[in-house]
Amino acid sequence: MFARVTLMTFGIFAIISPALGETTWPQWRGPLRNGHSEETGISKDWKADAPRLVWMSEGMGNGFASVSLADGVIYTTGNKSDGQNVIAASVKDGSVIWSVAVTPQSPKHGYAGSRCTPSIDGDHLYVVSSAGSILCLQRKDGAIVWQHPFSKWGGKMMSGWGYSESPLVDGDLVLCTPGGKDAMMVALNKKTGKVVWQSAAPSDFGRTTGLNGKRLKPGAGYASIVTSDAAGVKQYVQLIGQGVIGVRAADGELLWGYGEVANGTANIPTPICSDDYVFCSSGYKTGAALLKLSKSGDKVAMEEEFFLEYKTLENHHGGMIQVGDHIYCGHAHNNGFPICVEMKTGKVVWGGKIRGVGSGSAAVTYVDGHLIFRYQSGEVALIEATPAGYKLKGSFTPEYQEGKSWAHPVVAGGYLLLREQDKLMCYDIK
Repeated sequence: MFARVTLMTFGIFAIISPALGETTWPQWRGPLRNGHSEETGISKDWKADAPRLVWMSEGMGNGFASVSLADGVIYTTGNKSDGQNVIAASVKDGSVIWSVAVTPQSPKHGYAGSRCTPSIDGDHLYVVSSAGSILCLQRKDGAIVWQHPFSKWGGKMMSGWGYSESPLVDGDLVLCTPGGKDAMMVALNKKTGKVVWQSAAPSDFGRTTGLNGKRLKPGAGYASIVTSDAAGVKQYVQLIGQGVIGVRAADGELLWGYGEVANGTANIPTPICSDDYVFCSSGYKTGAALLKLSKSGDKVAMEEEFFLEYKTLENHHGGMIQVGDHIYCGHAHNNGFPICVEMKTGKVVWGGKIRGVGSGSAAVTYVDGHLIFRYQSGEVALIEATPAGYKLKGSFTPEYQEGKSWAHPVVAGGYLLLREQDKLMCYDIK
């Protein structure tokens, strides 16, 4: 099956192929899972030099997944008539190379569609289906190497909008969050799929209801696992239904948990880990917090440095970006009001009440001293990442927009990739 391709700039192949083909964006939120692109030399004045559409292709299926890429191939997931698919497409024009169904039919849940950004590792891809399975596929043709349904671990979501995790590959392991009572988090041998360890679900950390009065729900949240070496202990940090947890990488032992930042509906933003700190947030009138981790014998102690009420800072979804000593993100439930907060103090440096060029929550990516805000309504804005103040450097409306534009923007090789349901757009931002 091949995608229809709309080529907007004649002769661009000679330019785009080496640039994108030699760039890697191997997983959710980029090389370090922090939303940072390593690119430099982008246009920093979109008012005078607006991004130019290079190509737009079809065949990605329905869903809200972002993309990963390596060796000239883009990977994503999407729902098609034969089920939820993993798709490989060419960086040259977005044409589909292969598309493989990993579920026999499209999973049924709220906001139908895929969520997972495939994780690239060597010759393999790792994905989590929104119905709840982890799979390993061959990159060359999409052949399934191994798979596990989360039901075998008593998998459970905190609410009914489908698994949204992008699995983490770390050394010989691949990790995921089934959300089961005895397997909240699971570490597998990435080659064989054999279970290395599984970490049981935590207690309620002293809180059974969120700050909005709703009962906290057990099960997996909508975030993805990140690594931390806080307090000299390698650990995996994840936002689940009951709050943020830290699990020891060596054996899966639960080290600490924090429930104040959880809500009873959907905990979504991937936490930020920085030195001995974890910055976390969620929407639905919850808020944000900074946690400090320290060594306590062979354990890790967790202490709340501060908690910000939801009126000060809540990231509904779209993610948070740390740049130096500051956190940048979209603030307010179902809004992407640009905001800059000093990470160690929680002080709002600017923003929080600034209405951006679009509406709804904003998915945010950092590149070359700037933030790219992609609003739910489709508009894309370039904002300087500086504590000196809100500096909008221009914006544009993409060629195509359908419904809710939730897929996170990706910057690689001087190009901006925007997934929009069945379509994929490539913009030149050099």
